[in-house]
Amino acid sequence: MRDLPAVSAAALVTFAGAGPGAADMLTLAVARALAAADVVLHDRLVSPGVLALAGPQARIIETGKQGFGPAMAQGDISALMLAFARAGHAVLRLKSGDPAVFGRLDEEIEALEAAGISWRILPGITAASAAAAALGASLTRRGRNGELRIVTGHDMAGYAEQDWRALARPGAVAAIYMGRRAARFVQGRLLMHGADPATPVAIVENASRADQRVIAAQLGSLVADLAGVDGPAVLMLGLAPRAAEAAVPDLREALR
Repeated sequence: MRDLPAVSAAALVTFAGAGPGAADMLTLAVARALAAADVVLHDRLVSPGVLALAGPQARIIETGKQGFGPAMAQGDISALMLAFARAGHAVLRLKSGDPAVFGRLDEEIEALEAAGISWRILPGITAASAAAAALGASLTRRGRNGELRIVTGHDMAGYAEQDWRALARPGAVAAIYMGRRAARFVQGRLLMHGADPATPVAIVENASRADQRVIAAQLGSLVADLAGVDGPAVLMLGLAPRAAEAAVPDLREALR
């Protein structure tokens, strides 16, 4: 078997996951990288509590990555990383959630590799995990779903197409990122492919943060249920908050 080159532990650029928001959701490795970094290039959704853990020497620069919001061009972000790394600074590229989940990580790694800049990756807790914890639910359950899909509501081309037939099956579970503005599109596609309008869709806004909110919704009323949700939200298709799920049998008993 061919030996693969090791990723440098003494990398000039560290890609790290800031987690879903709460500072205490950081891994120790990411917290240490924050304390040691000379430059922190962070996405807009990284919380102030996380950024407060940066060392006093750190220059903190927001790159403005947010769905449908202002954004620094990807080429400009890569150019910043290269410039600071070439100057000998320890650069921390801090992305919300996990850098490998809808974080355009490969594009930035490719820019570094083309320039011969060393790098490493420190994973973070992704929004799906934090949202499931908020629901008191399991992402996989024996007898219900043997797979978990993590999909995006939109991509660079617009609303993102998925395997709607698979997602519409009874028991399917998916975490839909950036799905708030795409909710009507997602709802329509799923219903078109046979999904039950009563399918639970838990809305988790600002997962893990102090202003976290959990809404027990259904696919048929998803757009209406999202009214008033302004913060970043993940839509948990096929899952309900544990309290809401437990109340269903009680309601059926009362209606007998």
